[in-house]
Amino acid sequence: MLIELLKALAIGVVEGITEWLPISSTGHMILFDEFVKLDVSAKFMELFLVVIQLGAIMAVILLYRRKLNPLSKYKQPRENRATIALWVKVIVGCIPAAIIGFLLDDWAEEHFFNAVVVAIALIVYGVAFILIERIKAKSDTFEYHARHSVESQTRMATAFRNARDPEAGELEELSFAKAIGIGFFQCLAIIPGTSRSGSTILGGRILGVSRQVAAEFSFFLAIPVMLGWSLLKVVKVFVLDHLAPTATEWGVLVVGIIVAFAISILAIKFLIGYIKNHSFAVFGWYRIVLGLVVLAFFAFTGQLFAT
Repeated sequence: MLIELLKALAIGVVEGITEWLPISSTGHMILFDEFVKLDVSAKFMELFLVVIQLGAIMAVILLYRRKLNPLSKYKQPRENRATIALWVKVIVGCIPAAIIGFLLDDWAEEHFFNAVVVAIALIVYGVAFILIERIKAKSDTFEYHARHSVESQTRMATAFRNARDPEAGELEELSFAKAIGIGFFQCLAIIPGTSRSGSTILGGRILGVSRQVAAEFSFFLAIPVMLGWSLLKVVKVFVLDHLAPTATEWGVLVVGIIVAFAISILAIKFLIGYIKNHSFAVFGWYRIVLGLVVLAFFAFTGQLFAT
């Protein structure tokens, strides 16, 4: 039993890190599964890989409890109304993924869940992150110089005031249009290897949202999606499939959730702190390297077109 609990601990660490950083939990899990296999039933494993995300979600709720609470006595009525509006944007942003996921989830898993697709998605999104961040960096540099140029200050003031998106600076001011747009980008996560957080963060950056707002809105979009998916999985496995976990399996589940919770707190704090002074480009390079590793590993083992 101890060995299985240690394996669950390791999986919880991987989940806690990869769920929030835009580097694809699927890409890591398919590699990790080749070396660390839990001695549990197939039905329990199906449940475990979904429900372990509850720990990650609880980390978001804990860290952002004040920002997410629309009834907080520590906030002004105006702030609570803004929080309610934020929740509406989150729900609206989840609708596209909920519809696409319901219609295409089984089909996508049957056709896309293999090493080749995962590796390609990792690499393509990695390149996209690098390109988008370079484009944004050039745009920011141009805006900076234009704003600080005495000669162009008067001439460019109106243009930049109109071009600048005031709604993208603060999370509470994120427009409904951008929230829905990011929600549509979240639909791309149905392809394994894209990463849910990667899709939403990249979408946010393309739509002109700041790094921190893109990351935080990505966190909040995960709450209804992952809670709902976990609930459905629990109902399916326990009620419809009549799963009766062993004592070891219960231990594995508890350890996985707790570790994912603790590591998620560290991962979220790291990401928010990192992007204050750095771009997402490093995650793009990491994705490219991981994609190449996935291709190389499965090609070397002869499983490239068999997974």
